[in-house]
Amino acid sequence: MDAYLVAILTTAAVYVILALALNIQFGLTGLMNFGVVGFYGVGAYTSGIMTETLGQPILLGMLAAIVVGGLAGGLVSLLSIRLSGDFLAIVTLGFAETMRLAFNNEDWLTRGPRGFLIMTRPVIDGLGRGATAWFILGVFVLAAIIVFVVLNRLAGSPFGRVLRAIREDDLVPATLGKNVLAYRLQAFVLGSAAMALAGSLYAHYVQTITPDNFTTQVAVLVWMSLIVGGAGNMKGAVVGALVVTAIYEGTRFLAPLMEFLTPTQVSALRFIIIGTLLIVVVRYRPEGLLPERIAPRSRPDPVPAAG
Repeated sequence: MDAYLVAILTTAAVYVILALALNIQFGLTGLMNFGVVGFYGVGAYTSGIMTETLGQPILLGMLAAIVVGGLAGGLVSLLSIRLSGDFLAIVTLGFAETMRLAFNNEDWLTRGPRGFLIMTRPVIDGLGRGATAWFILGVFVLAAIIVFVVLNRLAGSPFGRVLRAIREDDLVPATLGKNVLAYRLQAFVLGSAAMALAGSLYAHYVQTITPDNFTTQVAVLVWMSLIVGGAGNMKGAVVGALVVTAIYEGTRFLAPLMEFLTPTQVSALRFIIIGTLLIVVVRYRPEGLLPERIAPRSRPDPVPAAG
């Protein structure tokens, strides 16, 4: 049971990073990114290629994943940054599907549906099986904390306030001299780089990745995490990811209680439960479990009347 709990917490740390990354894109800036799994997969395969094909250390593989993920985000945003709402969502969804097809068909690079075997892990040599699992959990939690601190500081800085202004009405910051397109580009690149980091960690954890690991199902869980937790609030993104992961993994115990259902039906039932949770939250807490709270600006002292 302890090993299973550690595995759930490790997976939850990955989803925390993904939810935080989506939060800076959608929660703060209002950019509809339905291509989460595209950048997630780019990070996973980049890190795997760096460590296994090119024989580089794992830290260099993670750094390469962040850089390539950021570059991919920059390219997608440059092609579609002037779009918004449904149009941007369709473009990012198309990017994710394009990446999945590339992962599936470029056997010479990704080994296609056979699976890409990754032997490198973020552990110290000589640890036992149990100690290795706890060590990996510590690495993942540390990575999630670093991402949270960085993005939370950005959200509370003038940079974050400009992003919120763009989300509410991009015409207002534009009239104040802010380069709206540049801010959107930066937000999209930051989020994409963090998603790629999550993919890198995931790849070195499961050790075998296939295109089936990067399907729309993952994006749905990330979006649910952000909406349930509270878009625009970094702490809410963390809470939402933990809640959704706990429910999704906890529903695995329903299988022995419902032997009359096939494994496929049980898997669908798990998503029905999470979807029901999402409906309840949207109905009674549309702002999420931890709503975004923006501190009001201090009012200036009144100007004394003349005379």
